[in-house]
Amino acid sequence: MSNRNAPARVRARGGVFGKVLCTALLGSVAGVVDARPFIPQDDSVVLAEVPPGTRHSELATRQIASQRLDVALPLAQLYIKQARSTGDLRFLGYAEAVLEPWVGPATSSADALVLHATILQSRHEFSGALDVLERARALRPDDAQAWLTTATVLRVRGQYDQSLSACDHTAVHADPIVVELCKQSIRALMGGLPAAYAAIRQIDSQTMPAEERAWRDSELGEMAVRLGKDGEAEHWFQNGLRASPGDFYIRAAYADLLLRNNRAQDALTLLKGQETLEPLLLRIAIAQKMLRDPGLERSCDRLAAAFAAEAQRGDGVHRREEARFLLDVQNDPRGALAAAQENWKVQRESDDVIVLMRAAHAAGASRAADPAKAFVKEHGVQDVRFAAAMGEQS
Repeated sequence: MSNRNAPARVRARGGVFGKVLCTALLGSVAGVVDARPFIPQDDSVVLAEVPPGTRHSELATRQIASQRLDVALPLAQLYIKQARSTGDLRFLGYAEAVLEPWVGPATSSADALVLHATILQSRHEFSGALDVLERARALRPDDAQAWLTTATVLRVRGQYDQSLSACDHTAVHADPIVVELCKQSIRALMGGLPAAYAAIRQIDSQTMPAEERAWRDSELGEMAVRLGKDGEAEHWFQNGLRASPGDFYIRAAYADLLLRNNRAQDALTLLKGQETLEPLLLRIAIAQKMLRDPGLERSCDRLAAAFAAEAQRGDGVHRREEARFLLDVQNDPRGALAAAQENWKVQRESDDVIVLMRAAHAAGASRAADPAKAFVKEHGVQDVRFAAAMGEQS
């Protein structure tokens, strides 16, 4: 879950459209017979017979969600939100089970397919996510959320031209601000970083919902980091967290900024109580090592166990974090390089470039960073951190 999911809310011209992750999609369900929510007239109405010992996930899957799409969609959204807020990927499995009856070949629900794609994206199964999104768009070609999620997945994979094209498709129904954010975030990775930063700064955030405001501020924060404007980046990350305190993606990016500027104690303060999220626990461990904090051993044990469990399951969700753990905490550059190379096969964001460059340099295998260097040159990606990652003077 190291990459940002598509924003959970896409505003239509004149209203809210497609509240995909955290809020219900009940008003936008298409092609489903009797998809209206069922509201009992009194408390004596029996909704389902529950066998003794049945867990909440089993109840949702077997008794209610398998029969009513208007129950399945918000319940799946709730589980996805829980996965994002707690870092517990089992909630993605619960969401997948809830959606299973609604995502088969005969489905008529684009909303269920977009949610399924979001689950696959969260697991870094990007090819599968794109296939499912294609099915969703076939059912509803102008679905702004499907196109926005497509743009997000393509961006993570480094397919910027296709991602920009997907942003264009959101213009049919999405609010112009959403479209502009989508486009400028991609242009910033294609040689247009200063112009994109200036363009997004001009967007008035006063009337934006909190979720979109956090998206805007996080994009500005990341762009400022890549431009070497760390003071401005801190401002944007703080704004983003005020708009969305539970956004661990912004919190991780802010922590990285603090750690890079040798503000380990500030990073620990920022991350206090966030130990259940592996990406944030990694930053905690790095800060603890910098401070020689006695809690480092426990953090290392938890991270090592988590990465071992992922390897046993065949997951690669936190491969980037594993590479950083091996490099910055365990002093194992060769192990870090192997993890970074595996990660590069899946995702190609700036942080993926950096960890591959750093690991290759630390392992004395500079040629191993050639794929990342070629990618940067091909797309014109601008980031002041690249020189330091390659061991050059910044």
